[in-house]
Amino acid sequence: MAIVKPFRGLRPPREIAKELSCLPYDVMNSEEAAAMAKGKDHSLLHITRAEIDCKKGVDTHSETVYNKSFDNFCRFREKGWLEKDDTSRFYIYAQTMNGRTQYGIVGAAACSDYFSGVIKKHELTRPDKEEDRMTHIMVNNANLEPVFISYKAVPEIDEIVANIVNEQAPEYDFISEDGFGHQFWVIMDMVTNERIERLFAEKVPCTYVADGHHRTAAAARVGEERKRKNPNHNGTESYNFFMAVHFPDNQLSIIDYNRVVKDLNDLSEGDFIAALGRYFEVSQMGCEIHKPEKLHEFGMYLGGHWYKLTARKGTYNDSDPIGVLDVTILSKYVLDKILGIEDLRTSNRIDFVGGIRGLEELQRRVDAFEMKVAFALYPVSMKQLIDIADTGNIMPPKTTWFEPKLRSGLVIHELE
Repeated sequence: MAIVKPFRGLRPPREIAKELSCLPYDVMNSEEAAAMAKGKDHSLLHITRAEIDCKKGVDTHSETVYNKSFDNFCRFREKGWLEKDDTSRFYIYAQTMNGRTQYGIVGAAACSDYFSGVIKKHELTRPDKEEDRMTHIMVNNANLEPVFISYKAVPEIDEIVANIVNEQAPEYDFISEDGFGHQFWVIMDMVTNERIERLFAEKVPCTYVADGHHRTAAAARVGEERKRKNPNHNGTESYNFFMAVHFPDNQLSIIDYNRVVKDLNDLSEGDFIAALGRYFEVSQMGCEIHKPEKLHEFGMYLGGHWYKLTARKGTYNDSDPIGVLDVTILSKYVLDKILGIEDLRTSNRIDFVGGIRGLEELQRRVDAFEMKVAFALYPVSMKQLIDIADTGNIMPPKTTWFEPKLRSGLVIHELE
């Protein structure tokens, strides 16, 4: 069963919470981070992307940047921009997008659950990214940014959250620059905190990493390293846990994660479309954007025209949690067999575009001659994600895109 505990959060005063909070470190480059933090002394980006306060062109993985991150973290605390709660508590974090709100429990997940498989994953991680996050955690002695985790909904937890949200004013309540709403509650009643911890232990057999696989792996590895080096280790130390926001699965939705490709592997447009016909029913849709409406249907933009591609029977396996995925169909029959792109992780001929940017972005990149062809996919479902994680399978790269992204800085977990 899942171990999720309250913790003594390090949080900003209410009046600066909006400015201090920021998007996760991995959804922007250095230039974008600098632009987002411009004129915002309180922005957590000065800690999570500390290269913005270093000499231009500095290696983002250098000791200079890590040290600057630590210096800025200390400065934030000295100035009172981050203050520690008096006791361990759970928190509620709500996000609103397009009129839909999802409510998560912010708590400390156990590193041991990651290694035992109670915390399940659906993506592979890259060692270099893990090392970067490990260094960041160790330098600052803290989980600065939360992991996005899901669990199969528990009515009793839903009821607790609903009661607090309806009866207690949020500690933070603001709309971020992207138009999404963010609300944050501190659960003050200790009996309620104890009940939440008990409900996870009794009602939640496992949890699922939705977004933040590298942060999860890095935090778990730091915990193991601290454990190994501590002769007096007893299992209660803060380094045995990492910060995560736990959302019930029935409140979450995944949006599309699309692909753009630079060339047709020396094929003419006509030959490429003919090759597609072996695996798909191909229908020209004209100039109007075609958004896939169901599983195994794709949109394709090529040569100023949109097409609908419908996968033929035999290209997918409904009984295989990986074989049924549209990303698998596209990768196997189009990217690999026709276009010769075998490794999505290393090829420089392909790029990935989150659905939050809209299908207009796919068309723009092709029209601008940055790319030759674009593919729009129907989004993966939470059920598919859970099925894959439950069977120990791994999704193909760049399959899921969750939105809104968790704001960093509303609460921080220290490894005391």
